[in-house]
Amino acid sequence: MTFRARRDRLRSVLTGSTCIHPGSVYDAISIRIAEDLGFEIGMFGGSVASLAVLGDPDIALITLTELAEQMRRMSRASTLPVVVDADHGYGNALNVRRTIEELETAGAAGLTIEDTLLPPAYGEAKTQLISLEEGVGKVKAALDARRDPSLVIIGRTGAVSISSLEDAIARAKAYEASGVDALFFTGIKAKAELEAISRATRLPIVLGGAPEAMSDLAYLREQRVRIALQGHAPISAATQAVYATLKALREGTPPKALTGLAPADLSAQVAREVEVNTRLAAFLGIKR
Repeated sequence: MTFRARRDRLRSVLTGSTCIHPGSVYDAISIRIAEDLGFEIGMFGGSVASLAVLGDPDIALITLTELAEQMRRMSRASTLPVVVDADHGYGNALNVRRTIEELETAGAAGLTIEDTLLPPAYGEAKTQLISLEEGVGKVKAALDARRDPSLVIIGRTGAVSISSLEDAIARAKAYEASGVDALFFTGIKAKAELEAISRATRLPIVLGGAPEAMSDLAYLREQRVRIALQGHAPISAATQAVYATLKALREGTPPKALTGLAPADLSAQVAREVEVNTRLAAFLGIKR
């Protein structure tokens, strides 16, 4: 499947009438599993990218090159459309242009550009925002850098929990007027906040986490939410599984006595062994 076809599938989700949960993906294995399980799209979060590539927490240490290369690996492994958390675009508006160029060629179906001040300023423990004007400049630069018009550009703000609901709405309306394809909000804690945002804007909404009281997909659909994140549990589960297995081995458990391992057929499916064996026979004369 071409990159454009993947992007068109993401656009169909955003322009559709339902709300879906994306699969949290971070490498070739996780994206193939998400695809096989039937997820419509994947979400490649900045926090999981930092963990998967660097083993570091989400403090803006990962570079654009590292992020794009990981996306490229996933694009090779699967045709699942992926939305990439591109954080602040790795610098100013001109850096945002470069971010779009790299992630577009890496196969991202869509990406988010946010107005958080990153990396954090010296001595400032509280999350800060860039100005509305700088945020608009960044999304305009992102749109200008796009070469494939099907690539989805999403304007993101966490202003609801950082400054105010009114500021979040003002930023969202400004990004909407600039031409982004969707709006991404984090920090929403109450239905009244989401409903106010929905009334004030027109574009599809991506919701980055919400209280359990706002988890009903029918309700979210009515508020024009088309994608609702559920956090990044898969990489946490994978970390626990690797830890438990290595701990057991270190403590003397024989390999054959280990529990929780992937069965052979699942491992073969994830590795796409049938397809690989077909190519071995066709191109190398090797039959397995």
